[in-house]
Amino acid sequence: MKRIESLQNSLVKHWKKLGTTRKERDKFSEFLVEGFHLTEESLKKKELVKSLIVREGVDIPQGWDIEDVPLYSVTAAVAKEISETEHSQGIFAHCAQPEFTVQDQQAWTRLLLIDAVQDPGNIGTMIRTASAASIDAVVLGKGCADPFNPKTVRSAQGSHFQIPVVKGELTEWVQKMHDAAIPVFGTALEEAIPVHEAETQEKFALIVGNEGSGVSPELLVLTEKNLMVPLYGSAESLNVAVATGILLYSLVSKN
Repeated sequence: MKRIESLQNSLVKHWKKLGTTRKERDKFSEFLVEGFHLTEESLKKKELVKSLIVREGVDIPQGWDIEDVPLYSVTAAVAKEISETEHSQGIFAHCAQPEFTVQDQQAWTRLLLIDAVQDPGNIGTMIRTASAASIDAVVLGKGCADPFNPKTVRSAQGSHFQIPVVKGELTEWVQKMHDAAIPVFGTALEEAIPVHEAETQEKFALIVGNEGSGVSPELLVLTEKNLMVPLYGSAESLNVAVATGILLYSLVSKN
């Protein structure tokens, strides 16, 4: 296990930037996860783990598969420097962002398409919900929060290592669905049917948008059908992540 004590160490600077800047994450296609749970989840995709970083005095749990994973022991000061949480558990995984081939993408038949949702917590919750609902992949369109933002990663609770998450042009993805004869559902308040009237689907794509402006009109005109979650109480709207969960679980075939 290598020891790092200096805040000026080049790796420490890189780890810190992975946590604080999207530019660094995009440039190197890497990200940092923090805490025992997320680090353990990352090791289930060990090929993505570039190294584990452990604060002095913190023990790696027995049973973790860390063979061939580079290990770094760091001082409390270094751990504080790279931490994004108020009460750090002192363990981190430096990971590569997953990559997916065209062949991988062609096998995806149940997708969640997200249009311009800017809150990283909501994005993370939707990724986690999509994984729980057995969706094949999540596609983030323009204007979405970075899927590898630390807040997104924490909110997803390890789902980045369970479900593909990619960035793309949503109109192109809708066209791919049409070409594969996969129905595309939008979400809207007008010219939409209540979600409980929709039939479950073996294959589908669902488009959700941000709470302020919803799904863009350019996408809504490309859908087969638009859905809405009825509001029975006095609230004016639902949180987009909550609505996404209701919609996904209403559409997913249980067979």
